[in-house]
Amino acid sequence: MTGIIGGSGLYQISGVDIRKKVRMKTPYGPPSGSYLIGEFSGRTIVFLSRHGEKHTVPPHKVNYRANIWGFKELGVERILSVGAVGGISSRTTPGTLVVLDQIIDMTKARESTFHEGKAGVVHIDFTEPYCPELRKILLDASRRSTAAIKKSGTYVCTEGPRLETKAEIRFFARIGADVVGMTGMPEASLAREAEICYAGIAVVTNSAAGLQKRKLTVTEVIETMNKTTGSLQALLKEALVKIPLRRGCSCKDALKKAKI
Repeated sequence: MTGIIGGSGLYQISGVDIRKKVRMKTPYGPPSGSYLIGEFSGRTIVFLSRHGEKHTVPPHKVNYRANIWGFKELGVERILSVGAVGGISSRTTPGTLVVLDQIIDMTKARESTFHEGKAGVVHIDFTEPYCPELRKILLDASRRSTAAIKKSGTYVCTEGPRLETKAEIRFFARIGADVVGMTGMPEASLAREAEICYAGIAVVTNSAAGLQKRKLTVTEVIETMNKTTGSLQALLKEALVKIPLRRGCSCKDALKKAKI
């Protein structure tokens, strides 16, 4: 079973026949919204809107633990996560889709683990934060796409909800970030703790602060996201039919030798 987390501008996947909505309770509180369970090409797909069905949850208030826990409880083994980002490097211009391979965490105050207190301490290996098997599937699927797709990229995650300063973007560029967003962590690390395969697709909706003369606006973000929706959905649907039934990566064993 495969899950899809939709970010700003992606609230459903065309062609997925939704069979039911599931509202869940978790030990960590309520998820962002209902899980939409449907069928696509004979496969079960579970969709969740990260910011809620009406986009009412800001990035720093997303209940990442509840969201990932809910996917786990439903039996999801893989997650394709989509998020709108600002482009930092010259290779990540607006309209580009990036199949992420690394992440830098700059968040400050988010609950970032399932394992605390009596549950014991866990140190997961996070050398490769995105599942290599899922990344390969996305890259194979991208060969059929006409969209501008980058095969790698480093995502720096900020706390939000404000946009970044010009000085922060200069700093992020120096430490190797290609794109900047507000939702990549702890979503990725929680999926690893849950032993769920996780891949990130970043949709570059604007140039980051200071890289263009005009001020950044939310309108620009939504307009670019809307323009890329068709190519993004085509990539997702092409990838979904390529996912094998059995996992061949190490994500499913992430907790082995990780507990103290």
